Amino acid sequence: MGDITQLIQRARAGDRAAFDSLFELLYPELRRIAHARLARNVRDTLMDTTALVHECYLKFSQAARLTPGDRIHFLSYAATVMRSIIVDTARASLAQRRGGDALHVTLDTGVAESAAAQASEHEILDVHAALDELARLDQRLVQVVEMRYFGGMKDEEIAQVLGLTDRTVRRDWEKARLLLAHALRS
Repeated sequence: MGDITQLIQRARAGDRAAFDSLFELLYPELRRIAHARLARNVRDTLMDTTALVHECYLKFSQAARLTPGDRIHFLSYAATVMRSIIVDTARASLAQRRGGDALHVTLDTGVAESAAAQASEHEILDVHAALDELARLDQRLVQVVEMRYFGGMKDEEIAQVLGLTDRTVRRDWEKARLLLAHALRS
């Protein structure tokens, strides 16, 4: 059994030091996942890579139990957590733009930048809604999308997590892409 799997087992049993060591060991991979995910958006609008990984750590530490069984499951779960953080941040940002608790708004030359940022956040929320719609049809397709798109995992890793063949994962990815493209066009 690998070091990471042992740390996960100890963290599942409530060992806080093992939990911290686990994040320390996987920090470079978590940063890679976060960077890949944030690179798809206008980077200045949401958060940076470090902030996303740290928010992920906080979400994990607030959870009652750590459920993943090994490294790949852990990274898959981290991708799901990162998705929820990005969606929550986009929602909060759009709420602020719609009035939030702002007292005074001034117009300046940053209006075009703000419009681009808002478009990016709307895109994130549209993808999230499309994934929710897809989940009603087939939850496994959503898992494949989360692991591949949000987690940057390879087909082989996804297959291992879901107990499928590589070919099935590739078919699921293509099917999910078609259904999401259709949902996003509607």
